[in-house]
Amino acid sequence: MTMKEILLNIEAKETRCAILKHGKLHDLIFERKNSRQLTGNIYRGNVTNILHNIQSAFIDINEGENGFIHISDILENTQKFKAMFDMDFDFAKNQKKKNEKAEITDHLKLNQPVLVQVIKEPIGAKGARLTSNISIPGRYLVLLPNTPHRGVSRKIQDRPVRERLKKTIRAFELPQEMGLICRTASVNASTDMLVNEANELLLIWQSIIKEFNKANSPKILFQESDLIKRSLLTAVDKKFDRMLVDDYTTYQFCKRLYQRYKLEHSLKIEFYRDKIPMFDRFNVEREIDRALRRKIWLPSGGYLFFEKTEAMFTIDVNSGRSTNTDSNANVEETLVRINMEAAEEIARQLRLRNVGGLVICDFIDMRSRKNQRRVLDRLKEAMKEDSAKCTILGMSEFGLVEMTRQRSRESLHQTLFMECPYCTGHGQIKNYESLIIEVERALKKLINLKEEKDLKLVLHPALKDYLSKNDKETFVDMVKKLDGKLSFSADDSFHLNQFEFLAGNGQKLEV
Repeated sequence: MTMKEILLNIEAKETRCAILKHGKLHDLIFERKNSRQLTGNIYRGNVTNILHNIQSAFIDINEGENGFIHISDILENTQKFKAMFDMDFDFAKNQKKKNEKAEITDHLKLNQPVLVQVIKEPIGAKGARLTSNISIPGRYLVLLPNTPHRGVSRKIQDRPVRERLKKTIRAFELPQEMGLICRTASVNASTDMLVNEANELLLIWQSIIKEFNKANSPKILFQESDLIKRSLLTAVDKKFDRMLVDDYTTYQFCKRLYQRYKLEHSLKIEFYRDKIPMFDRFNVEREIDRALRRKIWLPSGGYLFFEKTEAMFTIDVNSGRSTNTDSNANVEETLVRINMEAAEEIARQLRLRNVGGLVICDFIDMRSRKNQRRVLDRLKEAMKEDSAKCTILGMSEFGLVEMTRQRSRESLHQTLFMECPYCTGHGQIKNYESLIIEVERALKKLINLKEEKDLKLVLHPALKDYLSKNDKETFVDMVKKLDGKLSFSADDSFHLNQFEFLAGNGQKLEV
């Protein structure tokens, strides 16, 4: 079986990239025509509002909602670059201590044109998060045009290789205020390849500045490469075995693009010709459907339950159908096995669902601290395969693990769903019994308080059917005793929880 492969599914309005390892879905990326990725794009923006109390500003970048920038994204921030690129600045030149008490108004004025970069996608009603600490990524290097640090990715752990790369980028002749980062892929690059890319990145920066000075309104100056090109580079850099594409034009484009990289890695690029849709053949559609569920079963019979709140994402691990016929001494080991399975699946589901922010995992309680460490280590190991920046804290005595996961684009749920107009995001609507009680209260109020006598009750057909089988006669008798008259009507355009009262002349009555 092929060890590592990328599937590219191309539709008119959407491109989907599925990464498979050992035939199992490992990661998933969606890109839609009407909501392209903005992270990494560089803009000429315009300051529209300054918020002194939170030291922030809103900036128009001509992408719908205004972008948001905080003073920490304006001042040079070494820690932020370390986190963004998962790297260490082993040395720096001309490093200066910045004024930590600087005011936002020292840097930005209303209607001022600014050069900014998107570091977090707009999500829901929130605009994009911006920074003025620009970074221009290549395959091997990242150019920092206004930050003088030079460093190497932490993922490069081979000491001789780290020293070679540090020595190489130290020798580069760059303007004094600029810096460079060696990315993980630079391990396989020769000095000439690094020099050529550094020069290409410098040319890109010069063209960005030229366009910025020419522009007189908010506009995009630099755009990150699209999903197809990023997928091909991922396949080459991470030594994938095969790339399968189900659109012939895209297949030809990938073949042409690959010619530039064919000496670096032997990658099979194939056109998928089968009538069965590619994502069905490789069980990707089934895995997408599974990643949208709140409940996920584990092989041992345990299950995970996912719940999103405004502040965090919670994952509950349960023993479920799991049974243990052995002695009580092995109960703990059974629970550990379920927790170990859960740790692996949690890491995978966080990638597939693209969950971001604070995540709380509630594992099944284990008595032994040693076993708690085993589960925590398994979770940390599984999360290492995630390209997003993750921080995992220890396990509490209750079996809770707190972690954060950085997210640069919308989650799978946000991409595929909108808020339900029926339940307005609650995930629940009122049951029939509750509604019948509400109808009764409204009916009494109209007859006794507003003295309406001739009434028509309009409701959803399903609610009318429930009423007919249960309380219809009770309602008719109640109205008769109050000298009123009641008729019933159904309207299938109504919300399940909606009902209305009409007067004898057909006019809607406010309750």
